[in-house]
Amino acid sequence: MSGRRVRAITRRLLQGFRRDRRTVALLFVAPIVILGLLGYLMRGSTSAPAVGIANQDSGPLGALVADTLRHSTRISTSDISATDGDAKLRDGSLVAYILFPSNFSQQAQSGSVAPEVHLEGSQPGEDSPVIQALQQSMISLASQVAGRSIRFEPSVKYLYGGASYDTLDYFGAAFVGLIVFFLVFVITIVSFLNERSQGTLERLMASPLRRGEIVLGYMLGFTVLALVQAAEVLVFALAVLRIQNHGNVFLIFGMEALMAIAAVNLGIFLSMFARSEFQAVQFIPLVIVPQVLLSGIIFPVSTEPTALQYVSDVLPLTYAVNGMRDIMVKGADLSWSALQLDAAVVAGFCILLIAAGTTTLRRRLG
Repeated sequence: MSGRRVRAITRRLLQGFRRDRRTVALLFVAPIVILGLLGYLMRGSTSAPAVGIANQDSGPLGALVADTLRHSTRISTSDISATDGDAKLRDGSLVAYILFPSNFSQQAQSGSVAPEVHLEGSQPGEDSPVIQALQQSMISLASQVAGRSIRFEPSVKYLYGGASYDTLDYFGAAFVGLIVFFLVFVITIVSFLNERSQGTLERLMASPLRRGEIVLGYMLGFTVLALVQAAEVLVFALAVLRIQNHGNVFLIFGMEALMAIAAVNLGIFLSMFARSEFQAVQFIPLVIVPQVLLSGIIFPVSTEPTALQYVSDVLPLTYAVNGMRDIMVKGADLSWSALQLDAAVVAGFCILLIAAGTTTLRRRLG
């Protein structure tokens, strides 16, 4: 083995990287951006869920427990009417509300209390701080009822999900669409790039075909394969993994289809700016990873720092994830205005990318 020849190969490789500024930027800038984004999300996020307090107790003990909850660091509280509780859970302004019945003080004097805890239920991670804060308030209550132990038996009710709703059910609704979006994007961007590098695209451009016809034809071809994959993923998620679903299967597939079409057109558009498969794959940490972090798949958008919430609000994946969760977790149908908005934004993103891909096709080939 010749050390000189090994060094020559190493030097040639490093010189190649030096000439490829995009790769150098990916190696040294992307890790800092992604880690910085993660750190900002984790340390800048608000961890106190919004909880309503509906105190109907005419005695002093209900007011005592409610005041203890207001000073809890685990939750952020507001006083509400019991009649408004479910509406606030549905519109997302609260993740839970606690109802103290009119005879709560009498219950405490008799040694057993049963406050009602109403949970929105679609985000399991935000349920435990509510129960913990309520348990902590019971300690203050016990200190006020001298000579009697108090049995704490909250009545927990779920608007969505339920006691059997687990982490897979929560993430599964988003992952069903994300897997399709990610894989279709990778396959499309690499395949379309190969079509260009092999000269197929140039020959089509020299034919009487218009640019829009070429982009649309490729889009439909990739979309057919993407829809087959989407159906496979959906069947596996529901039949094998048994992910909870309270919505219409055809609506789920429809949202998957929109995500697949978005991924196809995003792949076609970005392939115009890559000269090799290696450069094409570089778009994953630059385009896909930030969307995964900010779209509410891992961290709820409502808990993100305010500055990042503005970014999340313009990402198409945010609306796609919201739509999937609304259908599968909340049982949304086409009459829901939120679902209509989510679907419209993703569809608009698809149209925008088709237009962008058509516009840049000749310029990038010329």
